[in-house]
Amino acid sequence: MTESDLESWTESMSGRERVRHVVEVLDEPTPVQDIADRADVSRATADDELQRLRSDDWVTETTVDGTKAYDLNPVRMLFDEVTDLIESHSRDELEGQLTELKEEQEELATEYNVGSLDEFREQLVDEELSAEETRERRNAIATWEAINTELGLVKHALQLYDDVIELSSPRTDSPSSLA
Repeated sequence: MTESDLESWTESMSGRERVRHVVEVLDEPTPVQDIADRADVSRATADDELQRLRSDDWVTETTVDGTKAYDLNPVRMLFDEVTDLIESHSRDELEGQLTELKEEQEELATEYNVGSLDEFREQLVDEELSAEETRERRNAIATWEAINTELGLVKHALQLYDDVIELSSPRTDSPSSLA
């Protein structure tokens, strides 16, 4: 960050907001001091906000090299992603996404003559491939894995769709206080 970016960052966001922003982009358990440094706050401020986030179930506390560290709560992230899918898509749209994702996976399976991701990986070892062919297949494997992740999220969203819609809709069965 340049000095002007740092000034903008500290002027436009509170220290607690900066800690939350840093936490949102964590990709591994990170010690409190590293989070504090990235957020440009004191260790005490970072620790206090991380404790609050932990009590709200946004992060999990762990230890890295004997030092207290935090990571995003994967269960909370899953539920947030599923809820976002449900809130932004109709059931029909989700079913359409499911179909499209399965078609993409089937196209990869046909193109590379495999029936599963494990088979695909075995090809890397069993077949004599050039560096370019290996790179291409590794990219296709990464695509397959991404499709699997999306498939899982869409399936969860479809399974929970009715419950989430019902629970997030305002209740109309209670007597009106305006009568």
